[in-house]
Amino acid sequence: MKKMSNIYESAANTLGIFSSPCLTKVELRVACKGISDRDALSKPDPCVILKMQSHGQWFEVDRTEVIRTCINPVYSKLFTVDFYFEEVQRLRFEVHDISSNHNGLKEADFLGGMECTLGQIVSQRKLSKSLLKHGNTAGKSSITVIAEELSGNDDYVELAFNARKLDDKDFFSKSDPFLEIFRMNDDATQQLVHRTEVVMNNLSPAWKSFKVSVNSLCSGDQDRRLKCIVWDWDSNGKHDFIGEFTSTFKEMRGAMEGKQVQWECINPKYKAKKKNYKNSGMVILNQCKIHKMHSFLDYIMGGCQIQFTVAIDFTASNGDPRNSCSLHYIHPYQPNEYLKALVAVGEICQDYDSDKMFPAFGFGARIPPEYTVSHDFAINFNEDNPECAGIQGVVEAYQSCLPKLQLYGPTNIAPIIQKVAKSASEETNTKEASASPAALAKSVLAEVPNQVVDYYNGKGIKPKCSSDMYESSRTLAP
Repeated sequence: MKKMSNIYESAANTLGIFSSPCLTKVELRVACKGISDRDALSKPDPCVILKMQSHGQWFEVDRTEVIRTCINPVYSKLFTVDFYFEEVQRLRFEVHDISSNHNGLKEADFLGGMECTLGQIVSQRKLSKSLLKHGNTAGKSSITVIAEELSGNDDYVELAFNARKLDDKDFFSKSDPFLEIFRMNDDATQQLVHRTEVVMNNLSPAWKSFKVSVNSLCSGDQDRRLKCIVWDWDSNGKHDFIGEFTSTFKEMRGAMEGKQVQWECINPKYKAKKKNYKNSGMVILNQCKIHKMHSFLDYIMGGCQIQFTVAIDFTASNGDPRNSCSLHYIHPYQPNEYLKALVAVGEICQDYDSDKMFPAFGFGARIPPEYTVSHDFAINFNEDNPECAGIQGVVEAYQSCLPKLQLYGPTNIAPIIQKVAKSASEETNTKEASASPAALAKSVLAEVPNQVVDYYNGKGIKPKCSSDMYESSRTLAP
C-alpha cells in the first residue's frame, strides 16, 4: 500500500492535479458603422467573420449573417466563446463584402479588420475600434463588440411568428416584411435579439421558426420588456417602418401546447393622425417551445455513469522498459509515465463508476504463451473477464504483465476502440442515461466530505470549531 501511495503522490505532483480552470461562456454581439464598398456607386453586403489565434495561426470560429446593401449593419447572429481568465485569447474580426452570387471569401472584398483580446472586450463590456484595411490603414469605418456573460438559464426557446393583413408600403407590389425582436435593457438601451428572413411580396407572411437562448432573449427575466418591429424590406437598405408592439417572454409562453398569442402591430404616427386607425396588421405567435439544455451534472445526478476503459500502448516505439528513457521504464521506487497518466485520469473517472471495475487492455506486444503479436489483449491475461478492481487493480495488472511481454508493433488501437464502441452502442439502446440514481449519488457524494477536508487542509484553513467557541465563552463567563 505504501508503494501505491507513492504512485498516487508522484502522479499528482508530476501532472499537477489542480482544480479546473475558471471557464465562462460569453456571448459577443457585433455591429459596424460607416462601411464603405470599393465600388462607390453601391453599398456593401457585409458579413463579419470571427477568428481566434492558436499556435500563431488564425482559425475561423464563426460568422454572422450577410446583411444586404447596408453600411451600418447590426447583426442578430451571436458569437458564443469560452472565456478563460488565465489565458490571453486573441481574436480577429474581419468584415467582408459577400455578394449575392457567392458566399466564399476568395471572391469577396475585404472591408477591414480589428484585432483584440477577449479579455479587453469582457473588461470593457463594449469595445469600439476602427476597422483597419490592408497595410493597417484606418478609415472611417468602425466595429463595436458587446460582451455578455452566459449565466444561469442556458435553455433555448423556439419561436414561430406569422402576420396577417400588414400595411402595404410598395406602390407596384406588396410589402416584403421581416420582423426584428429587441430586448429592453436595464439602462434603457435596446439590444437586437433576432431578425427574421424577408418574405417577399406578402402581406400575411409566415416566417421560419428560430431558436434563441432564454438568456439572450430576456436575460432570464420573463417579465423583461421585448420590443418587436415589423419592416418592409427595400433593396436600397432604407427599410419602411410598418409597425411595432411590445411583449414579454412570460406572455409569449402562452403560445405553448398548441395555443396562439397575437398582438396588434401599431404605427404610432398613424395612430396619432388617423381617427379611424386600428392597426397596421396582426402578428401571431404560433409556437413557443422551450428546449432544455441539460448539463453534465444533470446527467450525472440522473444516474449516468462513466465507464472507464484503459488501453495501453506496448509497441516497441516506447523504448526498452529496462532503459530509463523508456515510457515503460521499470523503476523500483518511481512510477513511469504510463502509471502517472493512468492514476491522474483514473482517480477522477472512478468516482462516476459505481462498481469501480475497469476493463484494461493492451496492444502492440507479443504475449505469452506463444508470443504472437496482439492488438487486443487483457493485461490481466483473463480474456473472459478483463476487468480490474479499481485503479489499484489496473496498476497491479500493468506492473505484473509488463515483464512478461515483448514490446513489438505496429501501433494499432483500432480493435480496442471497436470493442469499446460496440459496448457503448449497446448502452444507447436504453434511450436514457441508465443506472440507479440512489446508488450513484451515494458513490459520488460520498467523496464530497473528503474533498472539502483536503481542500481546506491544503490551504491551511482551520474550521470554526464549536469546542473552541465553547472554551472561549466559558473563559469570558463570570
